Amino acid sequence: MNMDDFALDFMAFLEKSPTPFHAVKNICSILEKSGFVKLDESEAWNLKPKGKYIVTRNGSALIAFITGKESPAINGIRLTGAHTDSPCLKVKPVPELKSSGYIELDVEIYGGVLLNTWFDRDLSIAGRTTCLTSDGIIMSCLVDFIDTVAFIPSLAIHLNRDVNSSKSVNPQKEMLPIVMHHNANSRTNDFMDMLLDQVRGAIPEASEILEHELFLYDAQRPSFVGLKKEFMTGARIDNLLSCYAGARAIADTATDFCSVLVLNDNEEVGSSSISGADGQFLKSILERICGSAESFSRAMAKSVMISTDNAHGVHPNYSEKHDTNHRPIMNNGPAIKINANQRYATNSETSAIIKMVAKRNSIQLQTFTMRSDMACGSTIGPITASLLGIKTVDIGVPTLGMHSIREMAGKLDIHGLYKLIKGFNSDDIQMLVPY
Repeated sequence: MNMDDFALDFMAFLEKSPTPFHAVKNICSILEKSGFVKLDESEAWNLKPKGKYIVTRNGSALIAFITGKESPAINGIRLTGAHTDSPCLKVKPVPELKSSGYIELDVEIYGGVLLNTWFDRDLSIAGRTTCLTSDGIIMSCLVDFIDTVAFIPSLAIHLNRDVNSSKSVNPQKEMLPIVMHHNANSRTNDFMDMLLDQVRGAIPEASEILEHELFLYDAQRPSFVGLKKEFMTGARIDNLLSCYAGARAIADTATDFCSVLVLNDNEEVGSSSISGADGQFLKSILERICGSAESFSRAMAKSVMISTDNAHGVHPNYSEKHDTNHRPIMNNGPAIKINANQRYATNSETSAIIKMVAKRNSIQLQTFTMRSDMACGSTIGPITASLLGIKTVDIGVPTLGMHSIREMAGKLDIHGLYKLIKGFNSDDIQMLVPY
């Protein structure tokens, strides 16, 4: 698939995936069209050589794998990892707040959100809802209001004259979206009633909302920008870009090697959950693929993982925030991410492997390290490397506006990441020769 078509398909995926639940559902659809078969963790498995399979957990994390021609203990595993969640605003369990004639939603901050970017935006709501049916059965479904249903207005400059010189945001007070006018004579729980109507579109027999996991999201569609349209902007590019590239790569891979894609949830809040990288989801599935503890240990010793998460592209207005020799530029290729304190898991050997794959597939690469006087973020890479003992390289597409409600990436880099992962999955390469 050429670069333009790939970017258009990614934009369509991004628009249909406002939450991790929707992203996993849509990636399952992509993989099933390529012959992947869903498995149930609670059932016995009968894996076949070169079989293609999918496992999901919590509806927000996914592992897809190709078993390969031989046991992973012989050739190891080509593993790619990313995460499905993005910083955002999450609706609290009891959501309605009535103030000054309006109904607002009580929200909490999920992850490291650039809060100022959420003001004065058209917002919608999506997520997962669990309900009770008229037959007394508990059921869950995904919901997406799609239409613009919420707005967080800024305070006018006339009432806050110092806003352009100093602005801090109180998330408890200022991040409350307006969703409707308050009718004092109404006896209904307006928002929850409307949510129940949404649920009944999927579950007609739903009688009561028991609980929900709902998130606000930017209702503006992704778009190409720039005089030559070489950039892409949209919400959740960090890190659905990596999820989509990994999913398309394994879907398009024809290989004799065991290849695995893991998409964890909750990376933005520490990864400690049943679907997060700091849980047992991946290890459990890999042990079942390998078949025994002996085979698993041998496979891990021969395996390599790409942890792919967006990289900090150099901002032309703040270039001093980057190390002089490590300033990734959009559309100059994915960046290998390196940190001496192991916030990224890359070492010299794993970096060399990726450089070899990139060279074979004519993909330009860049390198990113943080300034020595600034703290470094992290990824699922070090966590997974620690839990599995697997050699890992951290890479990512240079991005601007990371953790904003809308982010920016290069069209060429999006396609380059896909080609890199596909080559990693399928190239016949000698991973490492012991010295």
